[in-house]
Amino acid sequence: MTIGIIRIDHVNVVVPKSLEDEAKRFYGSVLGLKEIPKPVELQGRGGAWYELGALQLHLSAKADAANGQTRKGHVCYTVAHVAFAEEQLRAGGIEIIPDDQPMPGKPRFYVRDPGGNLIELAQAV
Repeated sequence: MTIGIIRIDHVNVVVPKSLEDEAKRFYGSVLGLKEIPKPVELQGRGGAWYELGALQLHLSAKADAANGQTRKGHVCYTVAHVAFAEEQLRAGGIEIIPDDQPMPGKPRFYVRDPGGNLIELAQAV
């Protein structure tokens, strides 16, 4: 079974909300990543997005991350046809996790690998 992965789009890292400013300094100043604007729909959630060549690093700050609850940390794969990928994964017995914060024109969904790691699958734009 192949679902048509094209590339890795972004990686999302999660830090405790109390360390958000320190993490932004680390990724932006220490590592020197270029910060890019987040979509308007997501700006109120805090964190930051950085450009790293053709990839992006998304920094999320979560109040419960200090308790090891970093279940939103993930890698995002771009697929040629998100509906086809979802169909193939369902047929393979993989549980589909719907997008809980959809963005117009950017269909996506999530799955977990056997180790519980979250994977986002997003439509190529």
